[in-house]
Amino acid sequence: MTQPLNIVWFKRDLRVADHRPLAMAAKLGPVLPLYIVEPDFWAQPDASARQWAFAAESLTELTSALAALGQPLCVRVGDAVTIFRDIHQRHGIASLWSHEETGNGWTFNRDKAVATWAKEHGVPWHEPPPFGVVRRLKSRNGWATSWDRMMAEPVTPPPAALQPVMGDWPTTIPTSSDLGLAPDACPFRQTGGRAAALFTLESFLNERGRDYRFQMSSPVTAFDACSRLSPHLTWGTISMREVAQATTKRLSAIRPSNDAASKSWRASLSSFAGRQHWHCHFMQKLEDEPRLEFENLHRAYDGVRPDLADPNRLAAWRLGETGFPFIDACMRALNQHGWINFRMRAMLMSFASYHLWLPWRASGLHLARQFVDYEPGIHWSQVQMQSGTTGINTMRVYNPVKQGIDQDPTGAFVPELAAVPDAFIHEPWLWSSAASLSYPPPIVDHALAAKAARDTLYGLRKETGHKQAARAIVVKHGSRKAGLPMTGRKTKATDVAQLTLDLS
Repeated sequence: MTQPLNIVWFKRDLRVADHRPLAMAAKLGPVLPLYIVEPDFWAQPDASARQWAFAAESLTELTSALAALGQPLCVRVGDAVTIFRDIHQRHGIASLWSHEETGNGWTFNRDKAVATWAKEHGVPWHEPPPFGVVRRLKSRNGWATSWDRMMAEPVTPPPAALQPVMGDWPTTIPTSSDLGLAPDACPFRQTGGRAAALFTLESFLNERGRDYRFQMSSPVTAFDACSRLSPHLTWGTISMREVAQATTKRLSAIRPSNDAASKSWRASLSSFAGRQHWHCHFMQKLEDEPRLEFENLHRAYDGVRPDLADPNRLAAWRLGETGFPFIDACMRALNQHGWINFRMRAMLMSFASYHLWLPWRASGLHLARQFVDYEPGIHWSQVQMQSGTTGINTMRVYNPVKQGIDQDPTGAFVPELAAVPDAFIHEPWLWSSAASLSYPPPIVDHALAAKAARDTLYGLRKETGHKQAARAIVVKHGSRKAGLPMTGRKTKATDVAQLTLDLS
């Protein structure tokens, strides 16, 4: 009989560097690196072909990296428990290794099923944490310090070699059509893989990131000025520890200099370093309370919006045809790139929830599918924040006209309205020649819609019991470093900055 295998189950950690499960398993004997393509996962309403395309490119590069170590990646298609059962019956599994995963509700239930199977069959399952999210966290006290300590630990090198595993192991990576995924044109999507991740990090820290702090808010400048590391962190082609340490090293290198360029770099990279903490801070919320993917965090908001989305409003918003040029341009950019900067993500969600009064689950699922960097912990926390259902954050009802004027005063982001004078570029319906445009009229009166939303939600905040429930939410989920604003508290500028969380 062959020696039982130590299986390293790759999920959203598609790399060999700083991969502790791989390094630890390799010390025990033969290792089978395994990726399971789960059709049921890709059939979920938050999954898309653009996400799979990025993952497949990353898997291709991972396969090569593992082959260079001596054992290529095994790619199996099907149900995880069924596949583990089959491997265990045929070869024996000595141990199962993977990183902890804070995924969506489907992966949470899948992992519980795998844990049950492993326990029943005496297979130890080891799950080191990949970054600063803490499983079964009892208190947020000291969380930021723990994050700093974890990110300062040495980066784990890949194993020197992997002992080849005898047998015929499949390595074919299926296509999106093989998985039954709907066609999903995304012509300007970022490329997946470790090489792209390292290039993106290096170019941001040494070339593109100098004015990040000041250019990340506008989509006109954000596509170049932002780090663009978010899809690589989502799919694990680079680790948060690697990003954090590279940022610290770059900051240390420029600290002795006091010229204008160095000052700009220090300000931007310090801001970027802070957002690395907030990335994990928001993922921790979903880890601690998985229901927030599906239910209002503060239950006072149950039933405040209709259960079913208005199909006409939802379609206009999804297609970028609301009649508000800046909203529509941001949505079209997202559809074509699979990415948009954080402020515009917040604006799109806020517009859907407040102005269009759509249920956040429906609009949140569309954005989840469009984001190549969809990270459930960050996404659903932010969806609820921008929809006013956390009960603890100041409502941010973005004015779609003012945002356009502030972030794109000359209409560079809306070239289809180049004929419209700058003074009317974000309110084309007020232009004297508006009738000559093929652009749709505004779907709502944005001022009246915003007022109605505020009145409704602020009314709920005045009801008996709201503040008490909000305080309990802060105790469980609030940041101990800077704090999240309580109900009725004015939002400081620092609070707004801290909400840019996706390392965009």
